[in-house]
Amino acid sequence: MPRVVVDVMLKPEILDPQGQAVANALPRLGVNDVASVRIGRRIEIEFTGEPDLNRAQEIADKLLANPVIEDFTVRLVEDDETVDARR
Repeated sequence: MPRVVVDVMLKPEILDPQGQAVANALPRLGVNDVASVRIGRRIEIEFTGEPDLNRAQEIADKLLANPVIEDFTVRLVEDDETVDARR
């Protein structure tokens, strides 16, 4: 069954201390070619019936993201589109 994915990120003009901490730690791991890191959230919503992007947009706007400091995107993802980067 398709899922709705909401990606929430801090707006570009908002300082991201968690992202900066990760970026500052990367050279200690030997990674020197990363210019910046931004940390966000991914929320997956499964509806009981057909996925409703408009409803998901409303949920994200009212509950999942703070529109003052965060932007979000809403998209439909099929089950076979799941990316698994774990070992």
